[in-house]
Amino acid sequence: MREQVMAVSMASERPGRFRGGVDSIDAPPTWVSALYLSSLSGTRTRTHIRRHDPEDYYLFAIRGGRVGLEQNRGSSSLGAGDLGLYSTSRPLEADFRGDGRPVRLEMIRLPRATLPLPFDTVDRLLAERLPAGTGAGALLTGYLSGLLKHARECGPAELAGLGSVVADLAVTFLAGRLDIADAVPPESRRQALLARIDAFVERNLGDADLRPAAIAAHHHISVRTLHELFRERPETVGATIRRRRLEHCRADLADPRLRHRTIGEIALGWGFRHPADFSRAFRAAYGMPPGELRQAALRGPPRSDTRPTGPGS
Repeated sequence: MREQVMAVSMASERPGRFRGGVDSIDAPPTWVSALYLSSLSGTRTRTHIRRHDPEDYYLFAIRGGRVGLEQNRGSSSLGAGDLGLYSTSRPLEADFRGDGRPVRLEMIRLPRATLPLPFDTVDRLLAERLPAGTGAGALLTGYLSGLLKHARECGPAELAGLGSVVADLAVTFLAGRLDIADAVPPESRRQALLARIDAFVERNLGDADLRPAAIAAHHHISVRTLHELFRERPETVGATIRRRRLEHCRADLADPRLRHRTIGEIALGWGFRHPADFSRAFRAAYGMPPGELRQAALRGPPRSDTRPTGPGS
């Protein structure tokens, strides 16, 4: 904890059976971690702060167990599905209770030096229960879990891009809770909007009517604005939808649990209306027809050379 987060004094009722660990990922401009630990209490005093203060905020999501938090005259009891915020620059009392199972947290570090929100305003959220079931909170926790799950598969540039999105979503979430959305920088608002669009597209890939016009209407923007948002990306909106549909189809075709489903049923389930159009798009992306890929995948381990190869795939 001292090396990764901040210095604290910790006490466990059963120190001989204590277990804990952290999996951390540096994803500039932020740092994210998955933490698990047995029940314990922690205290950060003014003495700790005087010795060393990294001047960070931590926004954390609780995935299992409960956390009691006291800071800045705030006090709350947080459970799975909640978000919480604390600062390394103020005294802190925390109590972690897992009821026989480890407490599980996912955390985002937000350095004060790069946080584009007024500190005295942000401090009003310290040790508050911040529900994350809907809106920006749900989007943020989903991206955070995805980043932690897939970070090892990403290169430095891709990881930095994902870290930037998570940081922008965190800023947008905090600003929304404080009702100071106008304080969020334009680039952060843009990234947060793109994240909402990405999540909407992923949820609705099975809808054959998912097109740029429907996406723009759902997010109350023009089709032109939607295309401008995607201009700095390597794919257009339509190409992104097609690629994600093909990726899901490929995964389903290679899944032995779905061998009872026909190729046409799988394609239709992911938004392809016409089997012939699906077969052409699949062959262009993966270099073989869907039936051949399915046979090869179900005979043995998935081939390593079946990534999309065509332009705009």
